[in-house]
Amino acid sequence: MSASETKSTPEFGPPGPILPRDSIASRSLVAVIAIMSFLAALTVGAVRIAHTSTDAWHSELAREITIQVKPSEGRDLEAEVQKAVALAQKTPGVTEARAYTKQESEKLLEPWLGSSKELQSLPVPRLIRVRVTGLSSENLAGLQRALSENVAGAAVNDHRAFSSRLSTISNTATLTGMTILILVLLATVFSVSFATRGAVATNRAVLEVLHFVGARDSYIANILQRHFLEVGLKGGLIGGGVAALLFALSRFFARLLDFFPGNGDAAFLFGSFSLDAWGYLEIAATVIFVGAVTAFSSRLTVYSTLRSID
Repeated sequence: MSASETKSTPEFGPPGPILPRDSIASRSLVAVIAIMSFLAALTVGAVRIAHTSTDAWHSELAREITIQVKPSEGRDLEAEVQKAVALAQKTPGVTEARAYTKQESEKLLEPWLGSSKELQSLPVPRLIRVRVTGLSSENLAGLQRALSENVAGAAVNDHRAFSSRLSTISNTATLTGMTILILVLLATVFSVSFATRGAVATNRAVLEVLHFVGARDSYIANILQRHFLEVGLKGGLIGGGVAALLFALSRFFARLLDFFPGNGDAAFLFGSFSLDAWGYLEIAATVIFVGAVTAFSSRLTVYSTLRSID
């Protein structure tokens, strides 16, 4: 064989995949799935934080009630407070009763009224923090009667109304999060369906050749499903990883924003906006679920599209 013949002989490399992995369509789909996964993981994490904070509040409120003693004319407020503490300590189910001092009560009002001298002259009610364990409704009613009969200006707050509002807020947050998650998954399914139809249309000639040589629809569907599963997992890992990193850095950002007004109230309600281990596991499960949805929706689309070729 001459040198010229050697040069003109074409050299064939290993066969490439039916769907190129580095095409513009694949990269665009990875970006779309990454955005969808980020939104889904962000929603899952936010719902987890809301649930954790609400459960902590419920647990705390279930173990505590508050007695308020208002100043009344002709009565020694300090004596009335001590009387209320004694009645609370005698109630079955009460483990501890501690009265806030006048300075502590005034400090509770400082965020709203400031620390002016006029505050000291106001008839500020005194609060008694009562820790309970298994306090029954009958014992609570008995404590309320005893206080109304023996302590002037005393009232019991068992935080049930506030606890009910927290439950409503938690349920609303969960319902909103689930709605957003469903919408994100639906958008992901539509995006993958359009991408699959485009891939099938672009490679229609290749698929017709595969049909001609006897390839079954399941064989072609498996090839495309593996491709879109890789795309879905890649996009899911990017979006979920960014969301997990955002939650991991949330405590650091919260410390930087401590000096801003209102940040203390947000931290008081939701803590440091950081996820626990279960939250990160839920984000990982979301990433896997997005990949599975991507693969499954692509398989259904492939089967419906291949019927037009048969």
